[in-house]
Amino acid sequence: MITLRNITLRRGTKVVLDDASVTLQPGEKIGLVGRNGAGKSSLFAMLTNRLQNDKGEAEIPRQWTIGEVAQDMPETEMPATDYVLEGDNRLMAARMALDKAEAEEDGHAMADAHAMLSDAGAFDARPRAQALLMGLGFKGEQVDWPVNSFSGGWRMRLQLARALMCPADLMLLDEPTNHLDLDALVWLEAWLERYEGTLIIISHDREFLDAITRVTLHLDDAKLMRYGGNYTAFEQMRAERMVLQAAAFGKQQDRIEHLQKFIDRFKAKASKAKQAQSRVKALERMERLAPVLAASDFSFEFREPLNLPNPMLMFDEVACGYEAEDGRQNIIVSGINRSVLAGQRIGILGANGQGKSTVVKTVARMNKALGGKITEGKGLQIGYFAQQEMDVLRPDEGPLSHMVRLAKECSPNAREQELRDFLGQFRFVGAMVNQEVGSLSGGEKARLVLAMLVWQRPNLLLLDEPTNHLDLTTREALSMALNEFEGTVMLVSHDRALLREVCDEFWLVAKGVVAPFDGDLDDYQKWLLEQSKEAAKAAKDAAKKNAKAGFAKAAAPQAATAPVAPDRKASGQARQRLAEQTKPLRREMDAIDLRLNQLADERSAVEAQLAAASSTPTQIAEHGKRLKSIHDLLAAAELRWLELSAEVDLIHATED
Repeated sequence: MITLRNITLRRGTKVVLDDASVTLQPGEKIGLVGRNGAGKSSLFAMLTNRLQNDKGEAEIPRQWTIGEVAQDMPETEMPATDYVLEGDNRLMAARMALDKAEAEEDGHAMADAHAMLSDAGAFDARPRAQALLMGLGFKGEQVDWPVNSFSGGWRMRLQLARALMCPADLMLLDEPTNHLDLDALVWLEAWLERYEGTLIIISHDREFLDAITRVTLHLDDAKLMRYGGNYTAFEQMRAERMVLQAAAFGKQQDRIEHLQKFIDRFKAKASKAKQAQSRVKALERMERLAPVLAASDFSFEFREPLNLPNPMLMFDEVACGYEAEDGRQNIIVSGINRSVLAGQRIGILGANGQGKSTVVKTVARMNKALGGKITEGKGLQIGYFAQQEMDVLRPDEGPLSHMVRLAKECSPNAREQELRDFLGQFRFVGAMVNQEVGSLSGGEKARLVLAMLVWQRPNLLLLDEPTNHLDLTTREALSMALNEFEGTVMLVSHDRALLREVCDEFWLVAKGVVAPFDGDLDDYQKWLLEQSKEAAKAAKDAAKKNAKAGFAKAAAPQAATAPVAPDRKASGQARQRLAEQTKPLRREMDAIDLRLNQLADERSAVEAQLAAASSTPTQIAEHGKRLKSIHDLLAAAELRWLELSAEVDLIHATED
């Protein structure tokens, strides 16, 4: 278990934890929640020894392996699959042991190393790594692309896959959904539900936390409070606790007031002096309750649009995509024939890479349509929230400069003080209005984009993953503002709570077309899981077919040819070449032969112990478990020997 006792942790002058204590049991799935800046990531850093606590004791079992998502951006030409495989530290240790044994030509060490490889699941490690990549949205041909060929968001997915590849006893995930679309999020959710270790997640996705976690750890005011239940249960219990705390605080204030009045009235009277003094001592001994200070709410609203054209948009055989540098058109979605009406709330669904953002960028006039025609309603005013906020922000300018430039375009009579007051509604106060956007946090950049949208008074909102860096309070404020908005909303998001609360219909972007999705988000999740199962089955069938083709080729009789006089020198070179090619394979086969003999001897010994009349029930159970383990190891070793034998035969067949 994980035990924190009276922990005090500081980051500079800020106290992150103050005399905090909590116990977490093995196998629990915990959601770590708290406002932005409360210190959740600092707690993770302490658990992984990147930060040292100033006071108290933090106990984590020494033998536990800890897995977490690295926050640095990987820069390497290593293939994606190999990069993910390196996250499996047991597999890497076994490979290093084998390399060392082979270099020293130590047969026993080689056998032990192969046993380590078997225990680490080396035989199916590569397919497992590729399954992680494809579950997180990578396409089949991308799994072996160089890491540095991917964009920043995709590299963070690689870091997530690498963390999931680690056979960890404790998994720490800090905002794992930020760079995922809904498809990858659903897959990750299912994977984490099956994870058997201890899991601690920092996330602002309510439905994600509700689906996975069964314990909630609340970090607030440098204290840790444990709640049994998911995020929704935590909110209910915390609300009840705050009501009780407020009532207790009120009663205590009444009691303090009563005691103070008695002291003030009778402290000067000799007959009441002792009673007054006892009340002074009671007041000093009293443990003062803190008043209930709820986190300050954040709310905003979209201004009423100046007009509402209907229809707002009409698509006539529209094709969306982009032009390559050589001028060629790369069409991703085509044949769009849809209308967008005033007041509609449209959620846009689809797997990553299918073209959701491409469609939104085309509507936002960021990309031009590659075919067909888009007819805009008279007076259409578009407000666009880009998935990458920096697409619409300038890193070297401050929030006020952005608002001044925007005001010149749509409200030239606006005064600077009016713009400052407006930014204050979005928590940009004082010197922050001139702070360079490039130095702002992700949540602050997102709030600035929202402020700019509100100022424009749009009648059509195009929102592409607006919640990526928003905390729960701001997400709830956005949901309320969208529900009160009188115009039209087109929303791409992996936040299912936001989609459920805002959208009343869905479009599905898949296989190069846009079509209405007949169902709700639960139906979409079922559809995604069915698609994933079909894709996995197809990949498995293809792998089997390729394996059979390889064995058939190796075993196929060679066509008869006319005898040719042998060239002794060429034959000798060929034999030498074959020997060099097959040497590592045969060496591994020899090591497996040795390991098979060892396992057979061990099996015989365990079977003899099982047959012994003196064995206790506990011993019999242990012998049975060991016998099953030996059978599994034998089967894996025999399978590997057959695979190596087929490879050797294939090399001989190719050379012949």
